[in-house]
Amino acid sequence: MIYFDNSATTKPNDAVLETYTKVASNYFANPSSLHRFGAKSKELLDTSRKQIATMLGVLSEEIIFTSGGSEGNNLAIKGLAYSYKNRGNHIITSRIEHPSVRMVMEELESNGFRVTYLQVNKNGVIDLEELKAALTKETILISIMGVNNEVGSIQPLQEIGETIANREHTFFHVDFVQGIGKVPLEIGQMAIDLLTFSGHKFHALRGTGVLFKKKNVHLHPEILGGGQEMGYRSGTENLAGGVALAKALRLALENEQNTSELIEIRDYLLSEIAYMPDMTVHTKKSFAAPHIICFSAKGHRGEVLVHALEKEDIYISTTSACSSKQKLASSTLKAMDVTDEEATGAVRVSLSYENRLSEAKIFIQKLQEIIENLNKVVK
Repeated sequence: MIYFDNSATTKPNDAVLETYTKVASNYFANPSSLHRFGAKSKELLDTSRKQIATMLGVLSEEIIFTSGGSEGNNLAIKGLAYSYKNRGNHIITSRIEHPSVRMVMEELESNGFRVTYLQVNKNGVIDLEELKAALTKETILISIMGVNNEVGSIQPLQEIGETIANREHTFFHVDFVQGIGKVPLEIGQMAIDLLTFSGHKFHALRGTGVLFKKKNVHLHPEILGGGQEMGYRSGTENLAGGVALAKALRLALENEQNTSELIEIRDYLLSEIAYMPDMTVHTKKSFAAPHIICFSAKGHRGEVLVHALEKEDIYISTTSACSSKQKLASSTLKAMDVTDEEATGAVRVSLSYENRLSEAKIFIQKLQEIIENLNKVVK
């Protein structure tokens, strides 16, 4: 099997699974329980929180465990909007955000907030001048994803932070689900107030994630109850998941120090696909993360390519996994001025550090054969 759908989800690391099983078996007490067994579980949870904070260069109390990227984005955006609505009702985001951001913005609009959606250029990157022009006295939040989940474009997070560094009442949220472990980011050195990532994107388990929240930022909680996670995310903590997440993050950040093989595979695929007739590559190497490639084959729908490759035991996706079953033209590609035909036919290859160049060569061979056969049918 060749698995090139890592931006949808990754295979859990064996060492991470071993950690999860060990903790779930030996530390199953509720961390909120008063007895000694519960106290040991609480201590282990706190240790994992501290480890994650240290790796990210932030404070332990700034780490909130979540169930993943969607929950983290909801908590960050709605939590901040409702907490600071007395200061203003204006939010800025982009037209290429993940549905867990885009749909939250639509809900906030229906509740009286005003949202500005920034355009992106052909590289999938926002214009900083447009951002500056959109800022008002009422702007309380900017939410921009670090790495786009469909084409891999990287946004100028440093520059965005610098733009609002002196704006005391404007906060900056980053959906970094696709960037963590792939694109280096010094959170503690940047003007980022909130940042989201999800464990299953870097070989941890599904149902695990983190929301970084600067200690001076207040959020209205999404989940009320027992007051866990400093009152921001009630519910019995997923202790084993949190410990396993910390281990997976350490491994991911170690891999991040050496992306040469990942880049070699990405560049090989980009070159070979661009060389093939009637192919359009939507990922611009100079502006993209090292693990995502998006392209279209002229005259062929994305799901046709996905299922044809599936028969060869090769797995890719039609752009975002979260909206792939809707069979709609990619909103990200349409925002990049890609035609409807190409946007509907787009597919995504997403790599992990476990992939090899030999797999990429097999993929290209099979892709060429599939396109040739499909063209014969069309003719």
